[in-house]
Amino acid sequence: MEKKFTKRLMLMGLCSTAVTLALCVLVFFTVFERQAAQDVRIYSDIITAAYYQNGHSLSDMGVGSSDLRVTLIQPDGTVLFDNAVSGNLENHLGRPEVRDALAHGEGHAERHSDTTSQNAYYYAVRLDDGNILRVASDLHSRFDLFRSAIPVLLVCCLIVWVLGWLLSLLLTRQLVQPIVQMGNRLDELDRNVPYPELQPFVDAILRDRDTRRQSETMRQEFTANVSHELKTPLTSISGYAELIETGMAKPKDVAQFAQKIRKESARLLSLVNDILQLSKLDATQEALRGQAEAEFELLDLKDVVSACADNLAVNAQRAYVTLLCEAEHTPVLGSRSSLDELCMNLCDNAIRYNRPGGKVILSCGTADGRPYLRVRDNGIGIPEEQHQRVFERFYRVDKSRSKETGGTGLGLAIVKHIAAIYSAQIELHSIVDQGTDIRVVFRSLKK
Repeated sequence: MEKKFTKRLMLMGLCSTAVTLALCVLVFFTVFERQAAQDVRIYSDIITAAYYQNGHSLSDMGVGSSDLRVTLIQPDGTVLFDNAVSGNLENHLGRPEVRDALAHGEGHAERHSDTTSQNAYYYAVRLDDGNILRVASDLHSRFDLFRSAIPVLLVCCLIVWVLGWLLSLLLTRQLVQPIVQMGNRLDELDRNVPYPELQPFVDAILRDRDTRRQSETMRQEFTANVSHELKTPLTSISGYAELIETGMAKPKDVAQFAQKIRKESARLLSLVNDILQLSKLDATQEALRGQAEAEFELLDLKDVVSACADNLAVNAQRAYVTLLCEAEHTPVLGSRSSLDELCMNLCDNAIRYNRPGGKVILSCGTADGRPYLRVRDNGIGIPEEQHQRVFERFYRVDKSRSKETGGTGLGLAIVKHIAAIYSAQIELHSIVDQGTDIRVVFRSLKK
């Protein structure tokens, strides 16, 4: 991280130096052009004044050795005098600065001279006698001054870049060091946040840590509960089997012992199935939801409720409970297997925790545009202080009744996990000795 920051700062410094150098060159040329134009105009004014004092003549003014090129041109373009070139010159009427001077009184241009084969800045002014005085300054000599300054500029840029590199090392070290120290003190992470920008990152780490701790605690509790729940039926099965194996059981008791072994085995099998189902649902919730939604299809909750009522009709008869189905056509997006599991667990719970002569009503419908599945009973009910705990694993309102009916204490925990996959809400209303009403409300089909 430190090396990456240093490299990026060095690159930024190099780019900044290059941009600065380019701007300096641009400013130099801009100022140079303005200064050259101003100098030529000043020289032109001086030469014009001398021209008038010398009787409208330039031949005796001593401009022959000047660095400036001075030309006197007649209105028809004939060159009367040029201090840089001897002999006859071609007609200059076509020169842009000369045309502008004849038309407007003065003109200027920057171009390449065909006569001297050099780049020059020209300034021409119309005199009182109609002639044109043109003064030109060689740009090449001025560029030589700039080229002589280039090595100095490059050395300055190199010095600036080296200083920037050293400064970037220092700043990067000062920037990264607090973060490294924060990483070495993870136990005090919330008290060692060097920069406010890192606070969301620290909060995310702390939340993840708390989630992991909670998950570990739940895993330990789950393991302990599973061990305890499995130990009870296995101990009973082992005890009865040992009595039969050693011959200590009387012949008339063998059938009774075999019945108890079968009952405990069925309870054990139910417990294992619920544990496997819950372990499957314990996968990462977001990943599980995404996987499930990819397999969702348009279903009718009425079919789910009707099938559940048919499957549990025998269980209801054995418990002397009336099972009613009041379903209407209710479209919902979901998986048939998970919806069957949800409905079966809710209905099975309502039958187990009911009384002989009790009633369980399965229904489904749509309220406020949202599908729902509802299970009501007039059984033993749930105390208000236990409304939230009934969705915990292995939690039973009436433990003795659960063991008698073969309940595992995982039914509502499975319901909670399946509802989470659908992002559904679970509404629980229950009064002791009056019954329980549980409604699972799904998301609307309209997006």
